[in-house]
This record gives sequence, structure tokens and C-alpha cells, in this order.
Amino acid sequence: MTNNMRALIGGSGAPLLVEVPVPTAGPGQVRIKVAAAGVNLFDLAVAAGTLADYGVARKLDSYGLGFEAAGTVDQVGDGASFHVGDDVIALVARLELPVKAQAEYVVVDASAVALAPRGCTAAEAATIPLNALTAWQSLDRAGVGPGRTLLVTGAAGAVGGYLVELAALRGARVVAVAGAGDKELVRRLGAEWFVPRGEDVASSVRALVPGGVDAVVDAAVLGLAALDAVRDGGVFIALSAGVAPVALRGTDVATVFFRSDADQLAEVVRLVEAGRLTLRVADTYPLEKVADAHARIVAGGLRGRLVLIP
Repeated sequence: MTNNMRALIGGSGAPLLVEVPVPTAGPGQVRIKVAAAGVNLFDLAVAAGTLADYGVARKLDSYGLGFEAAGTVDQVGDGASFHVGDDVIALVARLELPVKAQAEYVVVDASAVALAPRGCTAAEAATIPLNALTAWQSLDRAGVGPGRTLLVTGAAGAVGGYLVELAALRGARVVAVAGAGDKELVRRLGAEWFVPRGEDVASSVRALVPGGVDAVVDAAVLGLAALDAVRDGGVFIALSAGVAPVALRGTDVATVFFRSDADQLAEVVRLVEAGRLTLRVADTYPLEKVADAHARIVAGGLRGRLVLIP
């Protein structure tokens, strides 16, 4: 192994591919030789440096990019319960790390790592950590369980797809909002009802679920239009800072950000291996084509996750 590696950093307006020292695993950590790293909308905000809404008071040009990785453990720190050669997935949740998942190697706390699902490609596995844990934790916060009704906006997207599948697995009844051409997809994922994007969401949802749904997870950032579909006293979950509507009608409005949880990640892996969760890779790019991946996200219409291959 050489002493240096390629990594993507951001903060100054655009992603940059740089050469940096290979990191070393400390106590309770593992180093992963990255085989694939997911690209998410949040990466664009980090690259641009537009992070004031996330509590970042200063503008830096050296944030590492990438929050989710799949690869192979090649170094184990003291006390970490993994072995060299383990195929793993990891959520790199800390925002201001100088190097994150979009690199040739990444060091992660072992508490953010799980064994990768068997039978999946690295690109497929890299779509799991951020998206699936965001969905899982949002459903927990919304109290989604058997018989509860849930509205998912952006239901055909990377997070939205996991929301629909995981909610249906919990026994919830799901209303999915997505493009007209996505009706069959979201039905396959487990949605009971479908509302085409562009329709009056509140009226359409309330025609299906009189009085309104128990909860909404607003992956498409519809805001008040989605809140109006929730019953009085229901739950509204936003997934990004500064976009949650006012908590009208006694609703419980919250913003959920992903967090590391190895137990939840391992449970998601078990569901994948059992064929109960769908992994969707929209396309792959090499690290040096990250700007093309970002442009593709901005253009919209993705079904699944873009993935970088170091």
C-alpha cells in the first residue's frame, strides 16, 4: 500500500479530487478499503459549503464527501469487533471529517459498521446505510406500526423507496406520492394507495383516508401541502434542516437526521438478505466523474442511488 490515496473533498463550491495520506484506524475503529460509496443530495450541500442551516458557522474547503460506503476491512483498531477481510457497509455520519466515504480508504467507528449483505454487489450495498437508516429512524420517530396510516412523498426516490418497504413490513398502510409513471413501482414496494405528483395532495389523501393519515415522512419536501394531509394531532417528519412547516392543528412536527446505529444497520442487512428490501442503483461513476453525478442529482428524476467507484 502507498502512503497516499485519492479522496473527494468539498466546501468551496464544487467537489475536488485530492491526494491525502491514508488514514489509520484508532481504538474502536476499522479502516475500510472502499469499493463503492453512495452519492446523496446532502453531498451537494457539503460540496457547496451551504451548511449554515446545519449549525456550521464557518465555511471550510476541506470537508470530506460521502456518508455511506461498502468495502473490505483492511485494518482493525484495538477493541473493534471486526476482522481484516470482512466485507462491510458503514455510515460515516460526522459532518466535518476531512475525509469521509468518497475515498479509496475511510476510517470509521466500529459502532457505525455492519457486515455487508451476502449476494449483493458493492454498489448495491453502498446504497443502504444513509438511505435505509434515515427511513428506519424516521418511521421510529413517527411511531409507524401495524394498522397506522403513513404518507410518503417522493416515494420512488432512494429514501422514499425504503420508507415504503419498511413501513409496509411494519404493517402500516402506505399512501405513496410519486410521478405518474412510478405507480407500479411503489405498488410493488408495498404502497396500498397512490397519488400522482402534481395533484392536490391533501385532498387526494383525505379522499383515500378520511380525516387524514396518522403520519407523513416528507422526502419530497412538499411542506404544508403534505402537513395538510395529516390528521389533527398526527406526526410530520421532515428530512432536511429548515424545511419543516409550522406545527399546525396540534401536529407533532420533527426533523430527523440520520445517525449511526450498527444494530439497525445489521437488521436492515438481514432484511436485504431475506429478499424483503429492494436495492436500487441508478448508475455508477468513477471518483473523477463526481461532478457528473452531482449534475445528475440536480437534474432530478433518479430512481435509486448514484454510486461512486474508487
